[in-house]
Amino acid sequence: MQAIALRNDFSPFGNKLIELGYADRTQMEMALAETRSTLRPLNQVLEEITGQELAPDLQRQYKKNHLFERKILYGVDSFDPEITPIGNAEIGQLVPSIISIDIARRYQLLPLGKKETDPPSLVVAMVKPDDLAARDELKRIVSNQGLELQRLVITKSDYEKLLEDCLTETNKQKEKQQSEQAIDVTDDIANLEGIGSSENLEDVVEDDLGSTRDAQGAPIINLGNKILAKALNEGVSDIHLEPQEEFLRIRYRKDGVLTQVFKLPKKITKAVAARFKIMAELDIAEQRLPQDGKIRRMFQGRKVDFRVNSLPSRYGEKVVLRILDNSATQLGLDKLITDPETLATVRELASRPFGLILVTGPTGSGKSTSLYSVLAERNTPGVNISTAEDPIEYSLPGITQVQVIRQKGMDFASILRALMRQDPDIILVGETRDKETAKTAIEAALTGHLVLTTLHTNDAAGAIARLDEMGVEPFMISGALLGVLAQRLMRRVCEECRRSYHPKKEKLARFGLSASGSDQVTFYQANTLTSEQINEAKAKETLCPKCNGVGYKGRVGVYEVMTISERLQSLINEGATTDRIKEAAVEEGMTTLLAYSLNLVRNGYTTLEEVERVTFTDSGLEAELKAKRKSSLTCITCQAALQQEWIDCPYCMTPRF
Repeated sequence: MQAIALRNDFSPFGNKLIELGYADRTQMEMALAETRSTLRPLNQVLEEITGQELAPDLQRQYKKNHLFERKILYGVDSFDPEITPIGNAEIGQLVPSIISIDIARRYQLLPLGKKETDPPSLVVAMVKPDDLAARDELKRIVSNQGLELQRLVITKSDYEKLLEDCLTETNKQKEKQQSEQAIDVTDDIANLEGIGSSENLEDVVEDDLGSTRDAQGAPIINLGNKILAKALNEGVSDIHLEPQEEFLRIRYRKDGVLTQVFKLPKKITKAVAARFKIMAELDIAEQRLPQDGKIRRMFQGRKVDFRVNSLPSRYGEKVVLRILDNSATQLGLDKLITDPETLATVRELASRPFGLILVTGPTGSGKSTSLYSVLAERNTPGVNISTAEDPIEYSLPGITQVQVIRQKGMDFASILRALMRQDPDIILVGETRDKETAKTAIEAALTGHLVLTTLHTNDAAGAIARLDEMGVEPFMISGALLGVLAQRLMRRVCEECRRSYHPKKEKLARFGLSASGSDQVTFYQANTLTSEQINEAKAKETLCPKCNGVGYKGRVGVYEVMTISERLQSLINEGATTDRIKEAAVEEGMTTLLAYSLNLVRNGYTTLEEVERVTFTDSGLEAELKAKRKSSLTCITCQAALQQEWIDCPYCMTPRF
């Protein structure tokens, strides 16, 4: 009698579940009430109430019964992807070509294909086939295409899975197409011989002047590819296309130094700028506002990205391309820092479980490379690393990287707040420029996370004043900050053609070095040749094969590490000046940028001319010497007794001042 009562009260499927002991009568009544009020599927509600998953055969039976009921309810045929499989590619061809993804989501429907009926019809699976708004929208769409509409009913779970699979497949196809469309500029290197001078390259573009005004004309396309290929072949970091009054100047930045490479006719300025804007998918009609974009090209079997920025100027749009070639950069602190003591200090800071580490320096000083070298050494399966960047310059497997999209409200601060809820161990913030980002980063550092970020300051001590200018309270700075790494990049003197010499006494004194103390040190000069000398050396086959007459090849890092001690914490809390903080850090053993760079000169890595170009003017030698003259007559490195007239220690060559 009880079984008969159950069959009268519940559906056959519900009765079967009760008979099998999956649910009792009370649970079934609760599930039915929940289903009626929330319109959620009965099987999902039952699984939550009972805490048990339905067996696969019961799931299939429920789905079959559910589809049959909906077929009767709506008066249309049903669609079950398990019985009638359909490929994601088929759906992807119709979304968004006929039905946009927004409409598919709004009305919970998906186009399944076209039927060659008379007239042809579009088959659409719908969760709610009786939705009048959806039917009106579909009728408008199919009538514009000359089609008829055929509706099918589908379960919500099947719809959601099909939609997700379709979007995944569409994204894969889009990425594949973008990769396949990336033009390989490797072959253009074969055509670079003879266009190293501005005159020869001008001849190239003069071949077809009728097309040089057109950004899609063959000469301009070839010219754009050759500019990129030559830059990649020579290992430059930036390309500058600069309109001048009488010509278009193209300069490359290599090893931190800009050099003019080409001088092109003025008449092709607009076409060249437009060509690079088309490649970067920018608006070529907009010539009054700056724009940002990206180009991807294949080069020698690897993908290379170019970050593109256009800027309206007096004589036309200036376009600058930053080359982001991850494969050309080897990450690792030991590959960057030559001084063992500095390397050990940085690694010790990076091994801390929480706190804030700042990396400072101007644009192009290698800050991102240093930060990612730290992440590469800490990147293990047991460490959760997340980043917020603009743009993402390196791709490091195993970490979560998030791109800043300011138009969508995703700035550094908002991403950082979201990352803190993602259970991170280490967080990298690409750049800290405002109070909100700075405070959020410090709060993260104070709550058990290791936070790495960058600032634009001249030296390590200047980072304290920069945070203070942003409005960060001194007690928060002193409590969170572990250390500051300031850095620069200098050109390495070419080891093949460098010349040894001994600088004059006046030049040594200018750098705080004494002639007597430098007798045992070998100084080098770069064998830099002029254009005429390079041509002569080529003719005589005496040109240096490593640097090609530049005198420098590659770059070496200059570092200044300020670890936050109790004394420095007290000075920060007291609001001490930058000079006072720097002086205290030096007294505690900090090697300044200038001292580090002079050590590089002593070790033969670079030249005094590079020191003067990069750190001498930047750090202000006179101010640094004045600040250090208060130090005692004891070498801060080897503790040897010094005489008043000695400028640097004759025993270990450490500058006293």
